[in-house]
Amino acid sequence: MRRALGAWVAFVVVLTCGVIVVSLLHEKQSNLGLPLSDASIIRQQATAKHLDPALIAAVIYAETKFEPRTSSAGAEGLMQILPATAYYVAHLSGGIRFTASDLATPAVNLAYGSYYLRYLLDHYEGDEMLAVAAYNAGLTNVDEWVKQARAEGSHLSESSIPFPETREYVHRVLEAQREYRAMYPRELGLQ
Repeated sequence: MRRALGAWVAFVVVLTCGVIVVSLLHEKQSNLGLPLSDASIIRQQATAKHLDPALIAAVIYAETKFEPRTSSAGAEGLMQILPATAYYVAHLSGGIRFTASDLATPAVNLAYGSYYLRYLLDHYEGDEMLAVAAYNAGLTNVDEWVKQARAEGSHLSESSIPFPETREYVHRVLEAQREYRAMYPRELGLQ
């Protein structure tokens, strides 16, 4: 009887450990599809710029999947900032020592990208869809699209964005934002 009880307890312990290991592996595998790094910098910039940290993470994901590089257009770092945009942001923010090579540093890149994202959100009165569209297609294009939509008696929606690449980008960012909020609430300081 004791031997059977001992075997049963051992079986339950092994089974419980197996379930825990499988659960942890599944969570790690799920997170591989939606990476996150530099969470402390993201949280810091989100707080400083009054942004949703999941939105910052989603823009990084859409831009580079957290693998910084230089694009063919010359955009650099995690948030793919063009040097011209960075110089503009430096001018707006009072930065006087900025050099384009600073964009390779994650803290600098996220500071400039977050500042620009905040600038776009303010420009579009908090409309994340428009701000994200402008992050991809440029402020001038989105202003023109909004103006045209208003002239037609409507508003610019995600589905009516004229550039297919920007339409897909906006969808990808907003979807990733929801996923980051669900998957990384602790890491992004959302709890």
